[in-house]
Amino acid sequence: MFARPPRYVAGLPRPDRCLVMGVVNVTPDSFSDGGVWLEPAAAIAHGRALSEAGADLVDVGGESTRPGAERPSVDDELARVIPVVTELSREGVVVSVDTMRASVARQAVAAGARAVNDVSGGLADPAMVSTVADLAVPYIVMHWRAHSTTMQDLATYDDVVTDVCRELSQRVHAAMAAGIAHERIAVDPGLGFAKTGDHNWELLGRLRALHELGLPVLVGTSRKAFLGRLLATDDGQQRPVTARDDASAATSALAAVAGAWCVRVHDVPRSLDAVRVASRWARSTP
Repeated sequence: MFARPPRYVAGLPRPDRCLVMGVVNVTPDSFSDGGVWLEPAAAIAHGRALSEAGADLVDVGGESTRPGAERPSVDDELARVIPVVTELSREGVVVSVDTMRASVARQAVAAGARAVNDVSGGLADPAMVSTVADLAVPYIVMHWRAHSTTMQDLATYDDVVTDVCRELSQRVHAAMAAGIAHERIAVDPGLGFAKTGDHNWELLGRLRALHELGLPVLVGTSRKAFLGRLLATDDGQQRPVTARDDASAATSALAAVAGAWCVRVHDVPRSLDAVRVASRWARSTP
């Protein structure tokens, strides 16, 4: 019997359902939409559109974390992210910043970001957890083992769910030891990060195991390669990235039923419909 995870993260929206986080990749090389929103005006317009479509928060990132991606310089990341965070926040959009760098997190929060989404869980930058503690904002801790250029070399586990939970627990304890309040932390199993497709499915199928960490759980499946492989044609041609949104919405619904606090998606309307259905379904289930 798994414990029910907390339903809210302090300082972030509290709808009576799983939250939907919309993605704004201000990058030239993200796997789904690299280059599409690279110019600040385009990224701002996209973030605004996601918010108007019902996103509870908009996640702005300036570094691609697809397998094999090279890191941008700090200056490049700041130049991509800060104008977008500043304008969206000024317009009243709830913004999180997707970064592994403490300096970017600090400047993004100063520009109006309400949360820090760190895919490295504090491992990429030793200053991150103390910085977030000082900023007193919510912190999303993802399971991570290495940067994009080498992470798939580390996709080896005794039991992926047990190992991910243990390693996430270590990062949560480090965050709390640095002074980040428990009620401001959420966790993310890091689907696709040092994971094979089978690892991703195992984590999704046993998602409730993460509830034992006693923290809200964010799930990010949107448009990822393991969905493309599942939906491949008979001759092995993967489903194109932008044709995976229906499958992504299906995983959003299933994650919500399994108790996810938030789903991170590219297509907001489909997943918002999905989590609303899941919420109503759950209320009717004995």
